[in-house]
Formats: sequence, C-alpha cells, structure tokens
Amino acid sequence: MTTLPDTLPLFPLGGAILLPGEVLPLNVFEPRYLNMIDDALAGHKMIGIVQTRDGGTPARPALEAVGSAGLITEHAETDDGRYLTALQGVSRFEIRQELDEKTPYRTAAVDWSVFEADRRAPEALINADRERFTALLRGWFANEGIKCDWSTVEAAPIVRVVDQMAMVAPFAAKEKQALLEADDIRLRYDLMTGLLERKLADGAGGTGN
Repeated sequence: MTTLPDTLPLFPLGGAILLPGEVLPLNVFEPRYLNMIDDALAGHKMIGIVQTRDGGTPARPALEAVGSAGLITEHAETDDGRYLTALQGVSRFEIRQELDEKTPYRTAAVDWSVFEADRRAPEALINADRERFTALLRGWFANEGIKCDWSTVEAAPIVRVVDQMAMVAPFAAKEKQALLEADDIRLRYDLMTGLLERKLADGAGGTGN
C-alpha cells in the first residue's frame, strides 16, 4: 500500500478533479509547477489536485477544502521545457492547513482519515440501472454535441464509467466538486444520475444548463 504523507504540494486547477484509481494527464509549463514536479519526483512522487473556487487572487486563488492525491506514474520533458505527466489517483484528502514554506508552490498539511475507503476496492454497483444511466448520458451528450465511443463505455465496468465521466464530462466546477466529495461510488452514481436528469429536463424546457 502507498504510504500517505502528512503534507502535499498543491496543484490548483479550475474545473478538474482526480478520483482514486483514475488517471489525470497534466501538461505542466509554469516554472513553479515544474519545480513542484521536480521536488515530488525526488520525494514521495505525490501531488494534490485541488479545484479553485471564488475568492483569493489570480496568483493565489481560494481552494476547495477537499482534493485528491495523485501519484506520478509517467513523466517526460518536451523540447520546449514542458512536463507531460500522468497522475494515478490514490486517495482524496481534506486540507487541514496551508503551510508557510519556502517553495514557489503551495503546500498543505492534509487529513486522509475521512476517505479511508478510497484505499479499498470500490463497490461493483451491481444494482445500478446501467441501461437507464447510459440512456441519460447518451441524451445529454447528444444535446451538448459531445462525441463518444459508446462501445468502450458499454464494455467498461459501471464504476469506471461513473468515475471517468465525473472527471472528463463538461460539468460545472461545483458539480464536479460535489461528485468528488461523494462518500462512495453509490452516492456518486446517484448524484450523477440526478445531475443528468436535471440537465436533460432543463434542455427540454429551453433553459440550457
């Protein structure tokens, strides 16, 4: 089992989440985050992905209280000095306190205890109504003009479909945060089902998203 550190470097992102077991690619080009990747590779190889929220400044935006740790599993440097990095989701965490450290990037003391279940195998969601869920997803994607390889979606375990859609579908930042903070995959499935139903209803009523 991966050892979870008491502190993490923070990578603030708007509209992006990472769920345990999933992969998030990063194209890193800002000097402070290049520095962060270097330091992580020299240490425990983990960084914290946290959504930004209203408040703060452009240089130091306000952050959500819950993020997710990613383990660097792939890393390459481009000719123009960018890092192409892939993170494997390990566990969600709560930010206890941001630290005043002499690094160009932000760091925080974190608490993993609320999300202990993230380090166990996920539920299979055997009782999920896959046919209904896929129909909702197809309807919303059609309304939004989003293309999808449905054969891949239908072949994947429903747990993977829910988590991957939570990460990649164009939900609003607050919607993504609610999906991230859901206690377990069952609640995430229920939240996403309700979210898709509302979006389809809004679209049918001509009010948009």
